[in-house]
Amino acid sequence: MRVNRLLEMVSLLLNRGTIPAREFADRFEVSIRTVYRDVEDLSSAGVPVYMSKGRGGGISLLENYTFDRALVTREETDSLLLSLKTLQATQYPEIDRFLEKLGAIFQQSTSADWVHIEFSPWGSKPNEEGKFVTIKHSILNSRVIHFDYVNSQGDTSCRNVEPMRLIFKSDAWYLWGFCRTRQEYRTFRLSRIKNLIDTGESFIRREEPPEDNTQNQILTNPFVPIKLRFFPPVLHRVYDDFDDSLIQKNPDGSCEVNISMPLDDWLTGFILSYGSHVKVLDPPELCESIIKQLKKTLVQYS
Repeated sequence: MRVNRLLEMVSLLLNRGTIPAREFADRFEVSIRTVYRDVEDLSSAGVPVYMSKGRGGGISLLENYTFDRALVTREETDSLLLSLKTLQATQYPEIDRFLEKLGAIFQQSTSADWVHIEFSPWGSKPNEEGKFVTIKHSILNSRVIHFDYVNSQGDTSCRNVEPMRLIFKSDAWYLWGFCRTRQEYRTFRLSRIKNLIDTGESFIRREEPPEDNTQNQILTNPFVPIKLRFFPPVLHRVYDDFDDSLIQKNPDGSCEVNISMPLDDWLTGFILSYGSHVKVLDPPELCESIIKQLKKTLVQYS
């Protein structure tokens, strides 16, 4: 989770310039102290990032950052390459030409191909990446898309959608736009979109609802406080999945995590992925969901 946050921070700064620390904190649902620590880590990795105070201040990348090979260290080159490769994975306009112009600089690196980034999940079909690109072009050119959508209950329906934006949250990509079929704004998980086509029909962008009602619709279930206890065999993974500010160590070697998340099937599956090395302390309904899922699994193997 933290690596994804750092990558997204760099991408946002490349696109938007200066961003207040509070905006990052709200976007990633972390404390401002955590944002400052992320900035320090990016800086240590060679990313030319800095903070400014006062009105109009915030977090920025150096505007006059030089690309002179004599002034750019290998660490800075590799960090910049990682950021640009992230944009390249989205087939961001002109990024390939920009990478080509910087080719002489990247020759400093041990290999310019040390990182490969793509958004298609493991086990997906070869055209999964093409789905992402098709939606991106439809958004940029304001064209209606048509696809079949499989909901969480496994039911399939045909949708005609005016795409507005792509959103990455909780390790998954989502499409947010106006669904003509339902005549309202809806959020669609990309992995559940099938048989996607760009209809070629242009549309005029509608007035969007307040931001609080857009990206927050990704997860329709309300957020509730959750308390988990993890045991030593999986502690290394706990620090990968949760910010260290949320982790409290116990004298017996275990640790506890307090976090607010929506109660849904994804959360149940996520907790079960830790096997017997995690225990739900609160809330009771999450415990019941875990027990119910385990009973169903036992039936499958009985």
